[in-house]
Amino acid sequence: MKKPVFIIGADHSYPPYEFVNKYGEPDGYNVELTLAIADLMGFEVEFRMSDWKTALKGLYQGDVDVLQGIAYSVIRAQTILFSPPHSIVNQSIFARDDSPKIADISMLSGKEVIVQNASIMHEYLVNEDIGAIIVPAPTHLEALRQLAAGKSDFALIANLPSLYLTKEMGLNNIYPIGSPVQGQRLGYGVLPKNEELISRFTEGLAILKNTGRQQEIYEKWLGSLEKKGLPWDIIAQIAGIAVSLLLLSLVGIVVWNSMLRKEVEKRSSQIHQQQQQLIQADKMASLGVLVSGVAHEINNPTGLLMLNLPLLKEAWVDALPKLEAHAEEHGEFKLAGLSFNRIKQELPYLLDEMDQGTIRIRNIVNDLKDFARSEPDEIKQEVDVNKVIQTAVRLVDKSIRSATDEFDLKLQNNHLFIMGSAQRIEQVMINLIINACDALENKTQRIRVSSKLSVDQTRIIIKVEDQGSGIDDALLSRLTDPFFTTKREQGGTGLGLSVSASIVQAHEGSMKFDSVKQVGTTVTISLPCYMP
Repeated sequence: MKKPVFIIGADHSYPPYEFVNKYGEPDGYNVELTLAIADLMGFEVEFRMSDWKTALKGLYQGDVDVLQGIAYSVIRAQTILFSPPHSIVNQSIFARDDSPKIADISMLSGKEVIVQNASIMHEYLVNEDIGAIIVPAPTHLEALRQLAAGKSDFALIANLPSLYLTKEMGLNNIYPIGSPVQGQRLGYGVLPKNEELISRFTEGLAILKNTGRQQEIYEKWLGSLEKKGLPWDIIAQIAGIAVSLLLLSLVGIVVWNSMLRKEVEKRSSQIHQQQQQLIQADKMASLGVLVSGVAHEINNPTGLLMLNLPLLKEAWVDALPKLEAHAEEHGEFKLAGLSFNRIKQELPYLLDEMDQGTIRIRNIVNDLKDFARSEPDEIKQEVDVNKVIQTAVRLVDKSIRSATDEFDLKLQNNHLFIMGSAQRIEQVMINLIINACDALENKTQRIRVSSKLSVDQTRIIIKVEDQGSGIDDALLSRLTDPFFTTKREQGGTGLGLSVSASIVQAHEGSMKFDSVKQVGTTVTISLPCYMP
């Protein structure tokens, strides 16, 4: 049987991830990874190398089936389905010796900034509205050439590919001055109509990660570059300065060595953090594939139980008068080894317990499916945060009244809006309030839920505070880990806070825990404010 062939869109000048080599063939980390997935999953691929804007346009127009090195963003996720990430790329501001002096990305306002056309950094500058004068370039290579030639003030581009190209072209007058944007997650992307195709790439990527093959490819293309630390041209400059300082004085050498050691330690720490991010992303991607399959398999028998248990209850109700008539006529008899009188008393309770147990299985499976979802639900509606909080409080009113007589709801008077999913934020609030109720030891202890606008009026701060038993410091960092729970004996699954953290992250927010034993716990959520 002939294997299917899929068209893969890629950037022709993005080394060492993807590029056209000196023989005119596709090459790089992304290319080799795609070929390995195709071989594993039983299909063939044809690479279509072009500048990034053409590649992205090709995906939307249906000229290519898959983009192999596309960075994830909430905006892109509205029209593109993403696989789990296979690598993380940091972005840096590049400058010349005569560029204006800046400290961070906010100081790019009014400056000419070169970006790769239609890239994630192009999208970032447009959406964040920093005030920079955007100068699009078709490739990273062209962006570096323009900057080196003095045509703009700065370039905001990917760090590793730019360092790679700078060395290849011998550009000595430009250098990175910082990594202003959080590392971008690169993965595979398809249009929603190709959901089955992205599942093939997701499954293949998970298998390569679990077998170690993906790590081998990563080490081949990127491992040696990370281990190099500082580029050779910078090391040569440092060596020259060190020799000059040696001629000047012994004190100068000692001072310089101290500064160099600190710089190396800083770079080593950054590389270690990047590696940890990749390892965690790999674990979560593999776990997501496993959990999704398990949840699907559990759903089928659970559905049968929920369908058939009501039928069994009705059958028992219909059969009971006839069984009672039989007992009156023929005397006591046994069913399943037990007397009829005992069965008549216990069977309704057994059926009810089975029904409740089935509902609990369904709820756990729904939590598993929420955790395993690779992208957040489409987030685009205007949400009044105070209304969502009030709704959540009404839904768990019984739990609140059972747990405390001291419940305080303190919401900022004016409306607070975000762009997102009201149902998802409500799910987070219900989970946090229930957790606060469970933490209380008596009804005199207080729970307070509050909302307010941050001082700079850019973020909404939501707090859930309780005066409960508190949490050990050693456990705080694990609270959002999947399946970690301190309430296993009470039926906890360890998915509530993990799912809540994912929802908050999908809304570009953060969730922080502060706790003191026997004093209480405070959960603080920060979400970007939206002005209607």
